Amino acid sequence: MASKNKKMKMMTLDQLKDRDIGKIGTLERDKYEFDLRMELLGEMIKSVRKERKLTQEQLGELIGVQKSQISKLERNTKNVTIETILKVFRALKANVKFSVEMNEAEFKVA
Repeated sequence: MASKNKKMKMMTLDQLKDRDIGKIGTLERDKYEFDLRMELLGEMIKSVRKERKLTQEQLGELIGVQKSQISKLERNTKNVTIETILKVFRALKANVKFSVEMNEAEFKVA
């Protein structure tokens, strides 16, 4: 009977991520956030390609790669160069904006 009176603790998504993945700035959390952004990038490519009514094969021909490479790109953008991503978005006639953030760690040029 005591369990019926026990209240469930509510948590935000950020609190759950902090608890289960790690706090912002930790290696685990940074990797999670990066992987999530890369997955979204692949989904964007697929969405724009379909919006332009192109098959994977047609998009591949536009940038000079095989259909299988477009398929891999849409499923996993982690192992692709920025140059390839830019080629894809140029072929799709889509604007791309990249943002680079620098942390406050010491930066040395040898």
